[in-house]
Amino acid sequence: MMTAGLAPLSAAGGLKLVLASNNAKKLAELQALLGGLGIELVRQGELGVAEADEPHATFLENALAKARHAAAATGLPAIADDSGLCVDALAGAPGVVSAHYAVVPPAAAGQAREDFRRVQDEANNALLLERLAGQADRRAAFCCTLVALRSAADPQPLVATGRWPGEILATRRGMGGFGYDPLMLIREFAKTVAELPAATKNAHSHRARAAAQMRELLREAWHLAP
Repeated sequence: MMTAGLAPLSAAGGLKLVLASNNAKKLAELQALLGGLGIELVRQGELGVAEADEPHATFLENALAKARHAAAATGLPAIADDSGLCVDALAGAPGVVSAHYAVVPPAAAGQAREDFRRVQDEANNALLLERLAGQADRRAAFCCTLVALRSAADPQPLVATGRWPGEILATRRGMGGFGYDPLMLIREFAKTVAELPAATKNAHSHRARAAAQMRELLREAWHLAP
């Protein structure tokens, strides 16, 4: 079902919504989490849109900036997320710089993106452990903010948030996931995120929790069905 102010239907009959990301895994995850609403997500890169700057100190500001950038460039409704790890004892760090917490040399010419990410992840984890050395309070949360806009000038952005609390271990456990997953213990499962099956992680993650809120907001504010 369409509502005034939204973009035309896609060829498949659903609302075309630009994802302000070029991450194929994120696209597939959000498409599944928002399934049943008649939404067709398309990555901004497929429409010739470059990545937006993320200069802000909060997930909300960065997600809003990315969504506005995608909507302005395409004339379509847009959705964006910003997410990361927030550690209580570090005043919320690494926060919005979670993916680039540690400084590492630039990727070498010809270096595969996944190989470089593993180097960055290892450096991030090492720095986090260094800064938490001797710290008794290891509480942390993976945090996600999702923002959806009808247009770049939408005065009423839809904002959903998700927190997945846990604590940071002193040593890595598990081979799955990426980033801080091997250090983040989820008490309800007695496992790190890296030890959880992908289906369990995707069902309980910070992004899944934010997406559940966003589903309800899209139904209520944009009148999407069911």
